[in-house]
This record gives sequence, structure tokens and C-alpha cells, in this order.
Amino acid sequence: MPRRVDRADWRPLAASQAGLLTRRQLHALGIDRFFVRNQIRAGRWTLLTTMVIGTTTGPLSREATMWLGVLHAGPTAIVGGLTAAEVLGLRNWHRDEITVLVPDELDFDESAVPGVRYVRTRRDLAAMRLPRAGLPTCRVEPAVLLWAAYQRSRRTAQGVVAAAIQQRLSSPELFRDWLRIMRPLRWAAMFRQALADIEGGAQSLAEIDIRRLCRRVGIVPPTRQRKRVDSAGRTRFTDCEWVLPNGHIVILEIDGGFHMEVEHWEDDLARQRRISGPGRTVVRCTAREVREDDGQLGRDLIALGVPRRAPRRAI
Repeated sequence: MPRRVDRADWRPLAASQAGLLTRRQLHALGIDRFFVRNQIRAGRWTLLTTMVIGTTTGPLSREATMWLGVLHAGPTAIVGGLTAAEVLGLRNWHRDEITVLVPDELDFDESAVPGVRYVRTRRDLAAMRLPRAGLPTCRVEPAVLLWAAYQRSRRTAQGVVAAAIQQRLSSPELFRDWLRIMRPLRWAAMFRQALADIEGGAQSLAEIDIRRLCRRVGIVPPTRQRKRVDSAGRTRFTDCEWVLPNGHIVILEIDGGFHMEVEHWEDDLARQRRISGPGRTVVRCTAREVREDDGQLGRDLIALGVPRRAPRRAI
């Protein structure tokens, strides 16, 4: 005869998993399928997949959907990609689709959980899993690298790595360690160069672009995000500054895109006027020019007097 079920037996575990339990977990708690069936028929529980039971009713939260994706695939599955990065605190890279990493050989129904994309991999998921209680989650470095390595855009791939470091979720050293662990990895050489740029002071994709422009055209790198007080008394941070040999300052302001609203365009013009002054020349360019037309931009900066980089001497 099945033992009488105490609700306290399952509630703590369900609460730790956003209200979800697997059939295997229920069985381990001594709860048989007849009790589960009766709870579902009574409308107290919900059959979410063949493997997972919801102990509440109503729509699932995003966290609960992450749990559902992992629990449905079994104990080896972990949240990965930008979903893992989101869980660990990455901002401004949200994707609605939830990514769950599973072993390549796992046999299960991948279509059972709407909104969840299962990514099969032969990599060691146990080593990639973050050692902490709660939602099984990939460490931020392999999560970001594995996602970035299969993007069509190199800029997107580099940008997410820079964002994870700029937001202090990791460091260039840890990313470099994981590049070594994850060999072979697509675009590994590009990631190593991006990490070198970040270690050199670049904190964003725009800063990486500027550093590469300077290397390609042979000019000294600028001072970035220099704090200045404009003529209206407001604190401003300039994008790039070069101090010329005669003491004159060249300031380069980079526009991120086309201005769709007149007031934004006027604000930028006013900002440019107010940081201009005796001994300072302010010029502007677009982010596209930095990426795709750096030769002309470099020649323009040299014409303004930006110093060339001293050639390296052989030893």
C-alpha cells in the first residue's frame, strides 16, 4: 500500500524549481503516479510535458520556462548561450528564445517545450556547469563563447565578449582560459585579438574598432572617455582625444547611427559646440566609417595633425 503523502515532502523541492517537478523526482519522494494523476484531474497540478509536472496553474514565468526546458531534458542539461548570460547578469543582450545545452547523444523530444531551443554538443557539460545551487546554468565564459562562435556577424561575436567583460561578469584571463579548454573553436584567433584589445584598455566594440583603426593606419591610440566640463557647466565624456605636439587637442566624436529625430541631432550639435574651444578641434564621424572606411578617416586625422605611431626598432 502506498504511504500517505505529506505535502511538505514535495513543496520545498518544487519551490526551488519555480514550482516544477519531474516524474523521477516525485517517484523518489514516494509519490506514485496515481496521486499525480488525481492532482492533475483536480486541476491543482498541470502536465507540462511527459516528464515534467507543474504544481501550480497559470502561465509560466520566464524562470519557470527555463526550468521546464532543463528538467524536460534531464539532469545533464544546462541553460546556455545568451540565456545563461542573462541569468548571470548580462544586460542589453536579451533574446526571447531560451537556450538549453544537452549532450549530443541524448534521446528526447526536443519540440515539447515552446520557446526553448535545444543545442546539442559533444563538449563536457559537467565542466561547463556553474557550481552553484539553483537553475543548472553554464558558466558565463563558455556560454558566451559557444554562442558567439556560431553567429554570422563577427562584430556581434566580439561585441558580446566585450560586453561580458565590460559588465564585470568575467575577465580577459578567464575567457582566454576557456578558449584553451574549448579548442577547437570557430573564430578563436579573432576572440584572442579582441581580448588583447580589451586588456589594452578597450571596454566596448567601438573602442576595439578605434584601436584597430589606429594600428592599421599607423597613428597613436587616443585617450578614451576623457572627462570635460563644457561651456554650460555640464560634465561630458569625449569619445577620443589626441594631444598634438604643439599642445592642440583633436577630439573625435563617433555617431552610432543616423539620427531619426531632429532634437537628438540638435543636441549633438550643441554638445559639439560646448566642448569646442581655443586649442581644441572637434570632428565627427559615423561608427560605419570607423569599421569600413578607416583608411580615409585615418588620412583625415593625420591631416589634422594626429601623430603617427613610432616604428618599432629591430633588436
